[in-house]
Amino acid sequence: MALAACLAGPGPAARAAVPASPAVTFTNPIALQRADPHIFKHTDGFYYFTATVPAYDRIVMRRATTLQGLSTAPETTIWTKHASGEMGAHIWAPEIHFIDGKWYVYFTAGWSTDKWRIRPYVLESSSANPLTGTWTEKGRISLPLDTFSLDATTFVHNGTRYLSWAQNDPAVGAGTNIYLARMANPWTITGSPVMIARPTHAWEKVGATVNEGPAFIQHGSKVFMTFSASATDANYCLGLLTANATADLMNPASWTKNPEPVFKSNDATGQYGPGHNSFTVSEDGKSDILVYHDRDYKNISGDPLNDPNRRTRFQKLYWKADGTPDFGIPVADGVTPHRFSSYNFADRFIRHWEYRARIEANVSPLADSQFRVVTGLTGTGTVSLESTNFPGYYLRHKNYEVWLEKNDGTTQFASDASFFKRAGLADSAGVSYESYNLPGRYVRHYDYLLQVQTPSTTTDRADATFYAQ
Repeated sequence: MALAACLAGPGPAARAAVPASPAVTFTNPIALQRADPHIFKHTDGFYYFTATVPAYDRIVMRRATTLQGLSTAPETTIWTKHASGEMGAHIWAPEIHFIDGKWYVYFTAGWSTDKWRIRPYVLESSSANPLTGTWTEKGRISLPLDTFSLDATTFVHNGTRYLSWAQNDPAVGAGTNIYLARMANPWTITGSPVMIARPTHAWEKVGATVNEGPAFIQHGSKVFMTFSASATDANYCLGLLTANATADLMNPASWTKNPEPVFKSNDATGQYGPGHNSFTVSEDGKSDILVYHDRDYKNISGDPLNDPNRRTRFQKLYWKADGTPDFGIPVADGVTPHRFSSYNFADRFIRHWEYRARIEANVSPLADSQFRVVTGLTGTGTVSLESTNFPGYYLRHKNYEVWLEKNDGTTQFASDASFFKRAGLADSAGVSYESYNLPGRYVRHYDYLLQVQTPSTTTDRADATFYAQ
């Protein structure tokens, strides 16, 4: 049936719904020398952003009405470590939350005399603007086990507020595990915590035995907890826990761990050690946004904790047809990529397969269907579509077929890989791409393969229309 529609002649064309989650665009990195980033979107229209600073000596915060705006927003120090004693060293991983009309910052701190005596702490402010308000120290979160513990986060699910954190239990062994507890108030847990994850796979134990930095997100009938694993160098990566939304989250058996990392270093894009993430949403509330840190180089001299160059980055989180998240790869610095779904086949996306461009459903890996829309190789006024997982490779036409090929620097390649971005021929909310050097010919799918052809029928125009996601 789908093939028949692709090959149909004149007449009404099938139409897919406009995507519920349109494209979002960021320019990475967002903030240099800012690790463990956390963003909270508040009802006042601002995004609030906090992160670890390299000196590990204070908590900083900035706000903006757009996510990209956080990159240039002024930064305020809202709290500074104690000169001595408790909360006197290793100020790590702050998170900003708004709970029952007040602001709370969860953070990790050591003692001035023992910086590895790491524990979680809470600050509270009743001010409308947390950047200018007064903060009260609510103190250390009391945990049954008084051991190395860090990266506290809080979330509400089915009306219950939870705290999740990472902690070492000598009875379990070396390293840190992920724990979960219910909360009596924003700085107090209630009942007995449970361990929902511990490092068991090789990829969780490279350089250090670590599960840390939990972050919660719900989508449809499932809930997910990301966590970071291994040492904080290029081996750092994200793992994923999954549970049914109706399950008892305090039952460790409710959680299933992915056997492989879901987000890791990528040599092609030059991104290393992606991890310690949080989640937020786009300005229109229609897209989930992954917030994380990484470095743009692989080799580190000395202890990676002493390397200051972890940077905050954003990219869109996509969802598979089965409702599970698809993180893709940490994309290259610069403008973030889009996916392009077919106007008349909503589940099919432009992708490259053995370098041939086509439309296909359930694309795996995700990055095969992600393209950066950059200034055209022929210059301003045109655009080129650069592969996400093959940087330097572009969609270009040859013999009227569309292929993914490496830019060879020739004028011919630049011309073949440049297009005029037009309003969608079948729907102005979509996009169509007209060839730069073959005026009147547009990128369209035919028998699922991309061609450049002159559209003359309703079906032709539908086949040449795509939605950016």
